[in-house]
Amino acid sequence: MSQQQTKGTALVTGSSSGIGALYADRLARRGYDLILVARDKAKLDTLAAKLTRDTGRKVEALAADLNAKADLRRVEDRLKSDANITVLVNNAGVGAAGPLLTSDVEQMDAMIQLNVVALTRLALAAAPAFVARKNGTIVNIASIVALDPDVLNGTYSGTKAYVVNFTQALHKEFKGSGVRVQAVLPGAIATNFWDVAGVPVAHLPEAIVMQADELVDAAFAGLDLGELITIPSLPDVQEWENYDAARKALGPKLSRTHAASRYKSKTAA
Repeated sequence: MSQQQTKGTALVTGSSSGIGALYADRLARRGYDLILVARDKAKLDTLAAKLTRDTGRKVEALAADLNAKADLRRVEDRLKSDANITVLVNNAGVGAAGPLLTSDVEQMDAMIQLNVVALTRLALAAAPAFVARKNGTIVNIASIVALDPDVLNGTYSGTKAYVVNFTQALHKEFKGSGVRVQAVLPGAIATNFWDVAGVPVAHLPEAIVMQADELVDAAFAGLDLGELITIPSLPDVQEWENYDAARKALGPKLSRTHAASRYKSKTAA
């Protein structure tokens, strides 16, 4: 593929392995140059060399720990200053599977910093330039636990619910700007995520585990369809649409002058 025929540059976080590395591969094959962001410089360099060899794209390895303020600011600055960047994939994240009451609060804090704070700062670093150029795409990787807080760790599900809400808010603000945004909600995916979360993927029922390449290809199909919310495992999209319609119908009823009648004190008989 000729490097002259580029669609711009895609910056992908958490791209040294798993879902992020597959996003990088698919974007390169779609005609994007790449900036790969992750902590492990050696892995990034290896992947960058492979992608350049396989696709002919220009690939840069940018080692950064997004939980380190200086590194996060460095990536933010790149998003603000590099006019070639047309895609941001906010894939970096970490999970947890244990009960809240036995969780390490420092680990929960680090998870919030990565899953919420870093994602937010990077999206808001990229967005103004995308809007000014009337061109750009932001993909935020969430999780199906955003819709099911009874699954896995409550802090983790809370961070992913934030990603969904944040993406929906961006979508509203991007209306008419030419900028696209998508939240992808994977279910259980066969990656090392589960080892880090404390539940090896081999311990999960085979029927609920999707391979990472199928997940990423489905996410791109959802993006091509113009979906705001992509749930690759959900067989009937109407079920999501019904859920979202119910949420929107509830909205106008949530703030009123008086409390609902069930909260009115009853006069004793």
